[in-house]
Amino acid sequence: MTSLLARRARKVIAVEIDRGLVEILRDQFSKNTKVEIISADVLTVDFTSLCGWEGISQAFVFGNLPYYITSPILHHLFAHRASIRAMGLLTQREVAERLTARPGTRDYGYLTVATQIYSQPGIALDVPPGAFSPAPKVQSALVTFQMRTKFDHWRTARHEEFLEFAKRCFAQKRKNLLNNLAGRYSRGQITEALQKSGKPASSRAEQLSIEDLAAVFDFLKEAD
Repeated sequence: MTSLLARRARKVIAVEIDRGLVEILRDQFSKNTKVEIISADVLTVDFTSLCGWEGISQAFVFGNLPYYITSPILHHLFAHRASIRAMGLLTQREVAERLTARPGTRDYGYLTVATQIYSQPGIALDVPPGAFSPAPKVQSALVTFQMRTKFDHWRTARHEEFLEFAKRCFAQKRKNLLNNLAGRYSRGQITEALQKSGKPASSRAEQLSIEDLAAVFDFLKEAD
């Protein structure tokens, strides 16, 4: 991936946590001034500062994500969304389906909301196990992300509050919103917020679009 990007990009900054691979990459690209290798955990990288050092306002992010920490990495990247124009990330196919899911489907959940509130994700292509060495036991997919904040009139704190609300809504997917939100709001408040949003009191989180969830959130904030 680094070699392919180096042929197209003005500069490639590759982040690698494995020190052995860092040495291999530095040796491989020692004569290529367009490639810089950073030995670091991507979860600690300040992408905003990185763009500032390079004299650019936004960057493209490409990566082959470790599948077991996909969600933390996505949250970290979205925290630096103002400095990222778009992304192309290789993930487990199962996760890709959750990132791009639509309301009313089995895969639609909190991670869907957390992703789609900040971006427009799409599955670009499937990647079979044979494309890797050694081959994993799962299917993979390349997901593209156009960085567009859905509620750009909200402040950062408002987005964070909404995501905490969404996490509570999806806490137990088999339960409806009345039950999942009962520990935070009264049943009367929840029922009224759903009614004002045009949704039945028996609604589950997976049945509501992000806009619907935001409407319920706004009504509950007003009543709180």
